[in-house]
Amino acid sequence: MTAVDVAEAPAYDIAALRAALGDVPVIDEPPLVKQKSRDFYWYSPVLKPQLKHKFADLIAVPRDEADVVRVAAACARLRVPLTVRGAGTGNYGQAVPLSGGLVVDMIGLDRIKHAEPGLVRVEAGKRMIELDRETRRVGPGPGWEQRMHPSTKRTATIGGFVAGGSGGVGSVTYGGMCEPGNILGARLVTCEDTPRVIELSGTDVGKVNRTYSTTGIMTEVTMPMAPAWPWRDTLVAFDGVMPAMGFGQALATSDGIVKKLATVIAWPIPASFKHLDVPKGRDLAVCMIASPSMAAFRELVREHGGELLCDEDAVAAEEDPERVPLYEYTWNHTTLQLLKVDKGITYLQSLFPVGRNLEMAEHMVAHFGDEVLMHAEFIRFDGKPTNSALQIVRYTDEARLNEIIDYHEAHDVWIANPHVYTLEGGSRHKRVVQDQQLAFKAEVDPYGLLNPGKMSSYVPVRT
Repeated sequence: MTAVDVAEAPAYDIAALRAALGDVPVIDEPPLVKQKSRDFYWYSPVLKPQLKHKFADLIAVPRDEADVVRVAAACARLRVPLTVRGAGTGNYGQAVPLSGGLVVDMIGLDRIKHAEPGLVRVEAGKRMIELDRETRRVGPGPGWEQRMHPSTKRTATIGGFVAGGSGGVGSVTYGGMCEPGNILGARLVTCEDTPRVIELSGTDVGKVNRTYSTTGIMTEVTMPMAPAWPWRDTLVAFDGVMPAMGFGQALATSDGIVKKLATVIAWPIPASFKHLDVPKGRDLAVCMIASPSMAAFRELVREHGGELLCDEDAVAAEEDPERVPLYEYTWNHTTLQLLKVDKGITYLQSLFPVGRNLEMAEHMVAHFGDEVLMHAEFIRFDGKPTNSALQIVRYTDEARLNEIIDYHEAHDVWIANPHVYTLEGGSRHKRVVQDQQLAFKAEVDPYGLLNPGKMSSYVPVRT
């Protein structure tokens, strides 16, 4: 089955599908179908021509888990491909249906099922900004919030983050989502003639994390929460990217300073940040610091020769639709901000070696110069500080992009390739969990209908 434009005749019986869906709400207006068949794959000049003509034939908008079960059963019986969508904020075509069929928009499943200090069970379509608003009212004191979130927090859903994300704002303290304890449980619906509802916990949650919903339709997740600190958005300027990197490393290893973000962005990237007044030629550290830690943070800034440019209430910025919270200049929002003014760039996703991250960052800055601009996110990996990086690349062609990737990997900098849409192609470092995910897919998706083409090594066990 090949992907089809919504204006073309589908390869399966849409009328039969609509009948099988019963009263489950659907969207069939071509402009909306196209809109909800897209994500931010166009960050990649490689993926853009591959995915720009891939659209669903119909959108289903389930209201609850019972609707999800009905959708899964209909697709299984009629052999219709099914692609699950949160808010569509991914960057590699995770939510783009390669084989047409049905896109399932999960935004209607948005209820908190249970919340207590340190833990929340929530439906997968809950927007992350709304989740924090509600859990800040849980328990005594300032309440609770998510341990980490993407830079798209004001749009993204929690289920989309679990299914497509790897880390984000908060990973400087808690590491990536795959670290033990960062996802506590998941509830999912299988895609079979008679769908089952399965509960996962412990290490089994790895079967659904970052699988692009190829291993089940998540309806609920159980997540740990962190104390909701009064966060400060801070911006620190440095003369040189490596002094900024040294400061970021010092902050990442200062366990007594409560932090949620430590980002380094090399000049001239900040020249594209229209809402920020960044002195020309200065390299930046963008940080979120808990208010009680600001005195120690200011001292660290002085020790490293930085200049504190701003210190603002982070939650107030996040809640004001007229303002831009500083985390929307970090992680993959950095790429987006620059793409607004320069269509000739793209990006990498790197993990620098623990213990040698500053050494290798300096090497890459010297080796590539302005062709690859440093943008580093400090994180914990296996409990140790290092930095992920989403470097900005001045794009020439795919061959040169692959040369840059090969050079990084030859120097022990792991690239999670954002210019491919398959799970296997995104990483040259196969992990045990991927084998676990492949085996689990055979259990929950025997016909290979869940986001087909994204787990390319999967062979359906039924026809």
